Amino acid sequence: MKTPHIPVLLDEVLASFENVGEGYFVDCTLGYAGHSSEMLMKYDDLKHIGIDRDDEALAFSKKRLEPFVGRSTLYKGTFATVFPTLKETPIKAVLADFGVSSLQLDKMERGFSFNSETLDMRMDASAALSAYEVVNEYPKDKLEYIFDAYGEVRSYRKLAGAVVEARAKAPISSAKELSEIAKTVIPPGGKIHPATLMFQAIRIEVNNELGEIEGLLDALEKSHNKGEVLSLISFHSLEDRLVKNRFKKWAKNCICDPQAMRCTCGKNHALGKALSGKPVTATKAELKINPRSRSAKLRSFRFNTDAS
Repeated sequence: MKTPHIPVLLDEVLASFENVGEGYFVDCTLGYAGHSSEMLMKYDDLKHIGIDRDDEALAFSKKRLEPFVGRSTLYKGTFATVFPTLKETPIKAVLADFGVSSLQLDKMERGFSFNSETLDMRMDASAALSAYEVVNEYPKDKLEYIFDAYGEVRSYRKLAGAVVEARAKAPISSAKELSEIAKTVIPPGGKIHPATLMFQAIRIEVNNELGEIEGLLDALEKSHNKGEVLSLISFHSLEDRLVKNRFKKWAKNCICDPQAMRCTCGKNHALGKALSGKPVTATKAELKINPRSRSAKLRSFRFNTDAS
């Protein structure tokens, strides 16, 4: 079966789950089952749960994972919604590969590409909100907010103004048209396409991507198993910051007020520890065969073996 997606940091992901023991592995962003199929092959003691909001990805993965029938269960939905409802136990390994998949990017009709003739960007094609509504219906101040907060676009006010001005003449109906508007504000010539950060911001808004990450982290903070390992792959600073800050919080022994004269909490509140100080990134060999791995950062956390 031809695979339409190369899983990033595959060897590093597999290594992060060594010695997790018997139980369930949850792939929160199943996609085309690249990571999941390799995990099932490598770890015989693990059963598998795959979560995705994309019907096309679920259909592909169901076929791909047929050799593991009896060990694999798939659920449709967002991981922040589905993960807290899982009844399977014990969950010993959790993976999330954030962002948009290669196939979603490459399929022009999905509207993620700069050259697409549609304006969509929904990971779940049945969702109500698409990029079309964001671009054509959001007031200027709300566009400014998402371009600034989710895209970290320096000229976010000017960019929002250009979008509003263009749509006043006629609705913006394609990603291609939108990317051309970005070029009028952000001249080509940098390391990335002028529309990259704007598209990132709109995609995050359409799919509630940062809210999803927060929801997953909240669920794990509230309920996790002994020795459970969490591995998260981020692709931009907003995602990585959420993960890094939460791991830092979980690893703190002392939860006293920083202004307190002395510790009174007992210094025993750490939920576990990060498996590496710095995020793991792609090797030169991987970058050669999969350039999209260049911005991938893997952070892993192991919960205490005596955690509840």
